[in-house]
Amino acid sequence: MSSTRSVAALDPRRSVVEQLRERVAAMEDKPAGQPVPTLPGLADLVPLHAGQTYAVDSASLALALAAGASQAGEWVGFAGCADFGAEAAAELGIELSRTVLVPDPGEHWLEVAAALVDVLRVVVLRPPASVDERTAGILDSRLRTRSSVLVVHGDWPRATARVSVEGSTWTGPFAGTGQLEERRARVVVRRGVRPAQHADLTWPGLRRLEAPVRELRQASG
Repeated sequence: MSSTRSVAALDPRRSVVEQLRERVAAMEDKPAGQPVPTLPGLADLVPLHAGQTYAVDSASLALALAAGASQAGEWVGFAGCADFGAEAAAELGIELSRTVLVPDPGEHWLEVAAALVDVLRVVVLRPPASVDERTAGILDSRLRTRSSVLVVHGDWPRATARVSVEGSTWTGPFAGTGQLEERRARVVVRRGVRPAQHADLTWPGLRRLEAPVRELRQASG
């Protein structure tokens, strides 16, 4: 797992400023709206596009939306996610050596998020409080310039899509004591006035289930 300082680890023999400038220039060359890699289980349900914001209601969905880009070789970041689970992230395919973590940006969360958006492909943000239209607009504008993707754990004005877990259940062990083996969840995606989309997913690995999951129990995360 990386801190904000670990971006220098890209190449310790070269200037950090020089490398960041190169990364910013490369991201500026990528037009807003360009597809961003997504896990196969989410590709049809929540296709990500540069310059856009996606709101989620659970940490597991936030990790899943960042995992595809990380697997494809991009850098990703998490700000305000004090409960970031390194093991769960790695299980989804997030490369921790290319992950920037700022667990508690405090009152400077907007500045921190903007700085991460400047140099990372996908940024997961958990704001400390509700966000108004003006504040959201500042970061949305930055996203379009840098061609990054913002995943917000919580509410966000004018989000491209809102993804939430309607219910989930765990399986295993089948006898005695042991570890839980699989999580199944029903996920709903809402985009403006369009009809909501529903899908059944399973963790770990985040696969799409063909058959509907029945009698799901409400669960967090």
